[in-house]
Amino acid sequence: MDRNSIDWKGYWIAAPTPFTATGALDKDALREVLRLYHGQRVHGVLVNGTTGEWFSQTEAERRRVAEIAVEELGGMIPVVIGCTTFTPSQTIALGRHAREIGASGILSTPPPYAAPTPREIVAFFSAISDSVDLPIMIYNWARGTAVEITWETAVELAKIDRVVAIKDSTANTAQALATLEKVGDRVRFFGGFISRLGLSTLRGLGGDGNIDGGGLGAKFAVAFYEAFWRGDFAAAIQAADRYGSLMRQLVRPDWSGAFGSPQSQIKACMNMLGQPGGHVRPPLLPIDSPHDLEAMHRILDEAGLFGDATPSRVSAYA
Repeated sequence: MDRNSIDWKGYWIAAPTPFTATGALDKDALREVLRLYHGQRVHGVLVNGTTGEWFSQTEAERRRVAEIAVEELGGMIPVVIGCTTFTPSQTIALGRHAREIGASGILSTPPPYAAPTPREIVAFFSAISDSVDLPIMIYNWARGTAVEITWETAVELAKIDRVVAIKDSTANTAQALATLEKVGDRVRFFGGFISRLGLSTLRGLGGDGNIDGGGLGAKFAVAFYEAFWRGDFAAAIQAADRYGSLMRQLVRPDWSGAFGSPQSQIKACMNMLGQPGGHVRPPLLPIDSPHDLEAMHRILDEAGLFGDATPSRVSAYA
């Protein structure tokens, strides 16, 4: 397998996992949010990633979330299942389940907390490739794993049979560009392209898409990629500027949230917009500062997002 084995591209959403106020998995809200994303014409969906709070779910819950995602969106857009765990055997078990239910592929970071060496990272993904018959997207997420996948390591990872894509969520732009340059001909590359600089990169060096937590800027991001694909670069710049204006106020350069944990912030914003974001689970806490909530509301309003809101869900989670 390589990048030509799949057609993954464009704007994908890393979906949140809605929980009720008592901490239960809200399966109806999950179905609703997945339908919302399909209605927004996104080009792919990832579940059980960082935004999906995989770390606070049981294995049974993770499997059920994956099943619901495939039930709702399978065959319409790519559905990739986050399978990050602390050991190869655990990730393989989730990956085999994803294969059984008909997912498009799986994603994993290097094992969190262990801080594996480059050699250990390559061995980890090699073991997954040998045991799970699905395309693999590698997730570089140094903020959550304490290790950075450098371009040198990415070159070795790209040689693994089922590795077809990299989601590079690094704060090191120079390194991301080096990785794209070195392996973009072999694997799909998802990074931070929705900007004027990103557009120049797509036109010159290449690149395939963005995977964005929660999708608050989906209307701008979808428009960006569709304008890029049809060669309307003026429209792409306009969409990128609106997306950037929104996201710069909510997300810091190191990918932390401006008002709280990213998942808490995303869900608070979604709930304001009438979308089924739900509640976070401990160890995360909801954003409850009136000052912060007011500031977030103002940012969403200035972006013109309340015109798209569906207030039927506001009372459930606000």
